[in-house]
Amino acid sequence: MLDVPTLTGGDRPAFTIGRADDLAPYHALRRAVFVDEQGLFAGHDLDDRDDDPRTVVLVARDHSGTVVGGVRLGPALDGPDIGWWTGGRLAVAPGWRAGARRRGAGSGRSTSGVGPALVRAACAYAENAGVLRFEATVQPRAATMFRRLGWDRVREVRAAGRPHELMRWPIGRIADLVAATKRDLGGLLHGLAPGGAGWVGDDGAPVPGSDLIAACDAVLPSMVERDPAWAGWCGVLVNVNDLAAMGAHPVGLLDALGARDPAHAAGVLAGVRAAARAYGVPILGGHTQLGVPGALAITALGRLPSGAAAVPGGGGRPGHHVRLTVDLGGSWRPGYTGRQWDSTSLRTTEELRAMTGLVAAARPAAAKDVSMAGIAGTLGMLAEASGCRAVLDVHAVPVPPGAPLGDWLTCFPGFGMLTTDVPGAPAPPAGPATGAVCGGLEPGSGVALRWPDGETTDVIAAGVTGLGAAHPGRTDTGPGPGGWGPGGWGPGEAGPGGSPHTLDAPRRQQ
Repeated sequence: MLDVPTLTGGDRPAFTIGRADDLAPYHALRRAVFVDEQGLFAGHDLDDRDDDPRTVVLVARDHSGTVVGGVRLGPALDGPDIGWWTGGRLAVAPGWRAGARRRGAGSGRSTSGVGPALVRAACAYAENAGVLRFEATVQPRAATMFRRLGWDRVREVRAAGRPHELMRWPIGRIADLVAATKRDLGGLLHGLAPGGAGWVGDDGAPVPGSDLIAACDAVLPSMVERDPAWAGWCGVLVNVNDLAAMGAHPVGLLDALGARDPAHAAGVLAGVRAAARAYGVPILGGHTQLGVPGALAITALGRLPSGAAAVPGGGGRPGHHVRLTVDLGGSWRPGYTGRQWDSTSLRTTEELRAMTGLVAAARPAAAKDVSMAGIAGTLGMLAEASGCRAVLDVHAVPVPPGAPLGDWLTCFPGFGMLTTDVPGAPAPPAGPATGAVCGGLEPGSGVALRWPDGETTDVIAAGVTGLGAAHPGRTDTGPGPGGWGPGGWGPGEAGPGGSPHTLDAPRRQQ
């Protein structure tokens, strides 16, 4: 429940907002406002949204428990919830409307009072439910209030035979995650030329003069302290995925571990050993330091198939289709609901190898494994390195049943691989993982979500890392020496100024 006057500083009698357990008072208030007072409907204002069990009703009650306002919200479409919700039927009793005492009921100009509080509560509820598109069709006299609350006007529409305005609440969840995890990389790595020409933004780096790929990732120290075995497992997992994204098979790992005592170190190393066995990759050596805060970093070496070049993360081009291949098995890791999906710990070695071998088998034009930036943020990195804009078709994204879209597009999924290729390219083999074409690349920059009604919403405005394109100003039209795809720099050729630094490090698990 929310005690609104403590937030607004107003002098009106206190009211609280919560989810309705009895809808009858709210429906009665709606009828009084929309049927009797405004004449928008004849007889009643009920519709199919009221019959949808997913619809949520928030109501405001005074100290006596009387409902003095309410609003409903829920999925915009029948069928699976794809993260597109609408709000509506915002009704407030006349004596509780903003500005009623000074300007007359229904002015809609203030941002205090029951109406604005219900709108704020609906926005918060939708975002907490993992919604990425939240809209409302409002009467013109209420549009000013919505704009002052931060909503954006989309366009004029008609509802109940009268002019209305379609308003959209800006949800910055994806952009905020990208800014927090990746935005500073370009400035920090300036002058290092990590990876060398053609490999900007890749998950690993070619080792000059060899057919090896090197990758290095660190695990968030708080996770090492809180969940040692899982931190050790993830340290192996993320490195194997980095190698897999470039088409390499893992040949060995090195770990650097800091731990407060032997018991803590043993817990982390138990996870490292279990994952190394599961993926079938040996631990070649490493370093362990006791009596220090928990920390873990792992370096992985992988080998490219004979005669094959590494697959770049910046090999996409306008017109390419985007495919997501992701393991939908498993569930949220306990303690990390909405942030980390655990499927890999349930898989056999054969299943893990089938998934991590898909890039080596299919040789797509570009590939990146889904990292801490989530599906949308990782797609943004691929698009940035490719010098393109990415559009993700929301309804086509493989999603586990019951997982909110906002959580799924921003979580670490265990195994997820984004690839791009020409339309009609065969689906890569991926064992138990699920794959689908769910978007494409086009000229421009950033990432947009495309919805079933054809509407697009921008979620990343420009580049994710600031590292820029792997081939700035490229004009090539296909793979070849120095080109954008496989067949560019050959095995062991990092290119002019090549360096084995990896760009996706350090990775911090959420």
